[in-house]
Amino acid sequence: MNSYSVPLTQVVEDFHLQIWHASTDYEGVDIVVEEVTRPGIQFAGFFEHFERLRLQVVGNVEFAYLSTLSHERSLEIFDQLFSRKIPAMIFARNLEPTSECLEMAKKHDITILRCLESTSYLVSGITAYLKNALAPRISRHGVLVEVYGEGMLLMGESGIGKSEAAAELLKRGHRLIADDAVDIRKIADNTLLGTSPALIRNYIEIRGIGVINVAKLFGMAAIKDETAINLVVNIVPWSGDQIYDRLGLEEQYMDILGVKVPAITIPVKPGRNLAIILEIAAMNNRQKKMGYNAAVEFTEQINRHFETQNTRKR
Repeated sequence: MNSYSVPLTQVVEDFHLQIWHASTDYEGVDIVVEEVTRPGIQFAGFFEHFERLRLQVVGNVEFAYLSTLSHERSLEIFDQLFSRKIPAMIFARNLEPTSECLEMAKKHDITILRCLESTSYLVSGITAYLKNALAPRISRHGVLVEVYGEGMLLMGESGIGKSEAAAELLKRGHRLIADDAVDIRKIADNTLLGTSPALIRNYIEIRGIGVINVAKLFGMAAIKDETAINLVVNIVPWSGDQIYDRLGLEEQYMDILGVKVPAITIPVKPGRNLAIILEIAAMNNRQKKMGYNAAVEFTEQINRHFETQNTRKR
């Protein structure tokens, strides 16, 4: 369980759920776990390892089983279930909550909801929704752009040229997600999703010009709400004393929220076209994900050449 939460009222609104019975604290109930439970085994009376913080969804199977129970047994089961103070119970497929369910819901002050959608759609939809909303998150200073479908997080010291590079990429048909501050969420074990804080979304600052609205200046095709972060680009000032990777054999990564993201370092100096370099970096990263590494191929070719030369000399 993490420290984030989603109001139950928001879930009800976003999934168009019908309120059959609202608890007295309905407005203050928060969902804090992403998993959703179908309480079939609980209806059978087994409550070991029961997670009371999960939303409970009743579908055709559970509803059919309830119909086989006596009135007294049904009251007992709902009494046991609702006494654990679940956040809410949702009846899918437009199923009408039973009288025993409503009686015990009123007794224990539990919210009962109903949905027209199928059970599988509701469970998968709410699970994905909560996984995204409750994901661990962090904010980083940088610029997030999407280049040829690759989400690139540009990082570097203030004034290095990140926003100017992003502006040049926009002119070349690519898209901006965030400038200056990037909100990052871990939505899966190996997937990071980046977005912009709402306050600065669609804006970019160009030193000497000021703040511009990207959507209005470049068009709606130049912006995107969020993207997966596929590559971190560290932009650093060029230094003649520094040794840079010439072949690209060195694998670099940046750890963000426990996810190892491929990273590269690009030194900049006057005359270097950073936008073109970033486009090439995006395409090269995409090739690597598809199993092709030009640096490895080139190195193997050089090694074969020298092996052939040595063989001839013998």
